[in-house]
Amino acid sequence: MLSMILSKKHNKLLVIVGPNASGKSDLAVKLAKKFNGEVLSADSRQVYKGMNIGTGKITKEEMQGIPHHLLDVASPKRRFSVAQFQKKAIETIKKIQKKGKLPILCGGTGFYIQSVVDGIVIPKVKPDWALRKKLEKKSCEQLYQKLKKLDPQRAKTIDKKNKRRLIRAIEIVLKTKKRIPPLKKKVMFDALIIGIKRDKEELKKRIRKRLLKRLKEGMIEEVKSLHKSGVSWKRLEELGLEYRYIAFYLQGKLNYKEMVTQLQKAIENYAKRQMTWFKKDKRILWVTTYKEAEKLVKKFLEEKRARQ
Repeated sequence: MLSMILSKKHNKLLVIVGPNASGKSDLAVKLAKKFNGEVLSADSRQVYKGMNIGTGKITKEEMQGIPHHLLDVASPKRRFSVAQFQKKAIETIKKIQKKGKLPILCGGTGFYIQSVVDGIVIPKVKPDWALRKKLEKKSCEQLYQKLKKLDPQRAKTIDKKNKRRLIRAIEIVLKTKKRIPPLKKKVMFDALIIGIKRDKEELKKRIRKRLLKRLKEGMIEEVKSLHKSGVSWKRLEELGLEYRYIAFYLQGKLNYKEMVTQLQKAIENYAKRQMTWFKKDKRILWVTTYKEAEKLVKKFLEEKRARQ
C-alpha cells in the first residue's frame, strides 16, 4: 500500500504552497489521509495562540483526525522569528519521519518554507529594540530606499511591502557593518513542492467569500478578545491584514464598509505578492486538481522505493 511504503530512514518531505484562499489546507489533509502523513503549518500568523478565525486556522473537524503541528506555539504579544520557526519545523519533520510517516509542510509564508526546504543558515544578529522602534516610524517605501542604499543586492530580493523584513534587513546591515551575504544553504530533505494554481478571478471570489464567512463567524470579536487579553493596538496592526484593518475599525479609524473594502483589497494584494515569491521557485509543480497532486506524490514516493 502507498500509505506504508516509507521506511523509518526516509528523508521525504512534501510541501504544499499557494496564495491565501487557494485551498492548501484541504489538499494537505486529503494527501495526508492517502499517504499516511502529518501536516505542519508554514504560516507566520497561525503560530500564535488565539488567532484562529483571522488566520483561517484549520479546525479540529477539518483536520479529519490528521495530526497538525506548529499551530498555537507562541504568544501574539511577542514576535516569533523565522529562525524559531525553522528550528521547530526541522525537529518536527524528523520526528514524523522517524515514525515512517510523510511530513507535509503546508502554508503561504514563502520565507518560512524556504528556510526549511533550503536549510537557510539565518544570520545570528540579536534584536536592537531601540533601532527597531526608530525604524518602525518610517514607511515601507522609506525603509526600502534606506535598504537600497545600504545593500542594493538584498533590496532586489526583499518584499518591499513587508515592513518587518525590511527592518530586520536594515538591522543586520547596520549591526554587522556588512552587506547581507548570499543566503547559505544546508539542504536536509528530499522535497517535492506542489503549488495550487487558481484563476485570478476565481481567487478573488474565494477571498471575498472567505472574508465574509470569517466576519460572520466572529472575527471582529476575536480581535476584541485579543486586545482585552493585552495585545496592544500597535501589535495587532503589526500582525497585518485582518488584524490590522479590524484594529483600525475598532479604533474608529475606518467605518465597517471601508474596513471590508480595504481589507479585501489588501488580501488580494498579499496573494499577488505570495504568487510573485512562489513563481521564482522553478521547483514548484503547479496543480489545479487533487488528482494531479495525488499522481505527483505517488510518483515521488515510488522513486524512493525504487532506489531502496
